[in-house]
Amino acid sequence: MNGPARPQRALVTGASRGIGAAIAVRLAQDGCEVAVHYARSESGAKEIAAACSRLGVRALTVKADLTSAQQVEHMRRELERLDFLPDILVNNAGAASYGLVADLEESEWERVASLNLKGVYLCSRAFMTHMMWQRSGRIVNISSVWGIVGAAGEAAYSAAKGGVNAFTLALAKELAPFGVTVNAVAPGAVDTGMTAQLDMGEREELRREIPAGRLARPEEIAAVVRFLAHPDASYVTGQIVSVSGGWVC
Repeated sequence: MNGPARPQRALVTGASRGIGAAIAVRLAQDGCEVAVHYARSESGAKEIAAACSRLGVRALTVKADLTSAQQVEHMRRELERLDFLPDILVNNAGAASYGLVADLEESEWERVASLNLKGVYLCSRAFMTHMMWQRSGRIVNISSVWGIVGAAGEAAYSAAKGGVNAFTLALAKELAPFGVTVNAVAPGAVDTGMTAQLDMGEREELRREIPAGRLARPEEIAAVVRFLAHPDASYVTGQIVSVSGGWVC
């Protein structure tokens, strides 16, 4: 990536735990300065920022409701004030939802769509102008294999992540002339708080479905994100990368 000699700066949304936390730490391990975004868990965000700082990089926390255009713009202005507009944006924040369509309330559909899709749009729009101006940047969206193949009982989540995939493909074409790449990582089953809700029988059944025979570790998702955010990935854009142990190819 062309750009100044200073360390790359990254904003990772939803980084107080799980995949987002692993991504923030991995980027810090490679020398990136990191802004750890959170919506509710300030203590978790501060813990991850402290872990990044211990790796010898500048790290800070930032709070925002990513479904609010006003709050996203406030976050952008705050990062600009701190001289921390990101070279790398990782749109990780999101939430799952379970239930058959027949039982799905409209309010729940809208909540899931806002958390998983609207936030990606708002954050990308807020920070891509800086990347376009400097003619370099990386946007990595965290999607899901359910956005590729769909999942019964998770229609709202599947639809939202499918939207993230389509948004990724479209934005990649818009920003490629400016040296900004846009890609998505589509994890399968990952050993995080989401899958911790499953009982032992459900986890074992899930493992049997995965050719690799196990759930992914958050660090394995983070490693793929780091590649897509790296200068070496300058010609990779508009890709949806499945990281699912062969579950969805």
